[in-house]
Amino acid sequence: MIEPDKLNAEVISVFPDKVRISVDNLEDFQIAEEKLKVGSYLRIADNDNAVLIAIIENFSIEVGVTSEGSPRRKYILEANPLGLIRDGKFERGGDTIAIPPKKVEPAKKEEIEKIFQESLEENKKFSFATLSTNSSITVPVDGDKFFNKHIAIVGSTGSGKSHSVAKIIQNAINAKSGEYTGLNNSHVVIFDIHSEYKTAFPTSNFIDISSLILPYWLLNSDELQELFIETESNDHNQRNTFKESVINSRILHFKGTAEQKNKIHFDSPLYFDITDVLAYANAKNSETIDTGELYATGEKKGQPKTTQGSLNGKLTNFVSRLENRINDKRLEFLLGDKAKKISFDDTLKQLLGYGSSNSNVTILDLSGVPFEVLSITVSLISRILFEYGYYYKRMRCEANSAERINNDVPLLLVYEEAHKYVPNSDLVKYRASKESIERIAKEGRKYGISLLLASQRPSEISETIFSQCNNFLALRLTNPNDQNYVKRLLPDTLGNLVDKLPSLKAGECLLIGDAVILPSIVQMDRCDPEPASNDIPYFQLWKEEWKALDVLAIKDAWYQK
Repeated sequence: MIEPDKLNAEVISVFPDKVRISVDNLEDFQIAEEKLKVGSYLRIADNDNAVLIAIIENFSIEVGVTSEGSPRRKYILEANPLGLIRDGKFERGGDTIAIPPKKVEPAKKEEIEKIFQESLEENKKFSFATLSTNSSITVPVDGDKFFNKHIAIVGSTGSGKSHSVAKIIQNAINAKSGEYTGLNNSHVVIFDIHSEYKTAFPTSNFIDISSLILPYWLLNSDELQELFIETESNDHNQRNTFKESVINSRILHFKGTAEQKNKIHFDSPLYFDITDVLAYANAKNSETIDTGELYATGEKKGQPKTTQGSLNGKLTNFVSRLENRINDKRLEFLLGDKAKKISFDDTLKQLLGYGSSNSNVTILDLSGVPFEVLSITVSLISRILFEYGYYYKRMRCEANSAERINNDVPLLLVYEEAHKYVPNSDLVKYRASKESIERIAKEGRKYGISLLLASQRPSEISETIFSQCNNFLALRLTNPNDQNYVKRLLPDTLGNLVDKLPSLKAGECLLIGDAVILPSIVQMDRCDPEPASNDIPYFQLWKEEWKALDVLAIKDAWYQK
């Protein structure tokens, strides 16, 4: 307990977004077991009826002289008001500071602990970190608001981003309401770009390029054209031929009535055979038309005259591209025989973890997906999962018009390295994935589909998507563009506290958002098991004896693609 004569601090100025405090003796001011630092909490009050809680943003030293002429040092602290403790309860907002200045003390551990623990209902608490300034204080968030409102986790390489993502998901799939055995009802789909998360979730529904099966016939018109038509070309002949052939093939393979067949269009989610499309394009490219006349003389006398069709020879590039796509072994997961035969319901079960053995986490290891079709792959999967939420909600509401829970099997979609497929770019090759994920960002919450974006380059993510996030974990960021981007989009005004981003330790982050009662600098708990995202120990490996390398085996693996 601090003695009254050692309380040598007072508020010297009040601004709309911060408080400036003068401290005569910093050693006497701070609590014995805690050292004050940026991110520490202060209490400002003359009595206990209403206590203002503020978080320290920065320190400075003011040097001067006393009235007797002897040197004097004062410490100036700037703190951001967070809220009031009134009648034992914490309320966000700090606009009730009155003049004259109030007495200032470091906030006590019990006080901060009480704010975090008593501001949330017990069944809503979700924890994965402790306070950076005091590891004995757990910082819970409102689990419903955390997962229901999109999440962004940003941090430079080595800051602990992948570990943070893994820890949050591990705690989520282990949470239970009651004493039942078996899986809880959590459903997480991870878009894993660098094969990191399999080790963190050994019992997950793991899908890589060798087991991934996606039906190309579920691609929408934009995705189909991006895949099969040269994006640089503005060839209407290619587009019209492709559209006609797809519709014709859908009609050919559809088993419904004539009336239903008349309603089939380019975007109908019905099966078509890509070899039908190739055959149609080949026929148009070599088409000849009977003119209705006969040759009057020469070797062909009496034979019908023909002329080249309007598209004869004009679809050569299109046919070549189709053949290359169909024969590309790397695209077997999308265009192979299994992709033709897989049903829609099997596709959905595969993605949701309802396979031969149920799983909370589905890991989509996309490291083997060719970069030129990565955007289309992510787009197709995202769109299928969004439409699952849409139609499931509609089905539930039709069954019970009074239903208040739109989706009782909600999904969290985790986009690792999100800047790779939803960049802040207008290039055509990213259009499909941007449109799909932007739709989820803007509308997904209504259908039980939420996002977790993880990126080391937040300034390169589509601003439309990033700005829809309501909860942020900002780990160490060293790039000034990324720092400024995050600072601009954060929903709370934290002033200079955001400037601490480049100096955070590994696993330390700024936690802020609708789910957090107090914006806080926290230390993430260690995940167990950990993702395979550790840095390669270059120098240690280089010091070891020369290692043999089986180049032929590498070549064989390469050529099998």
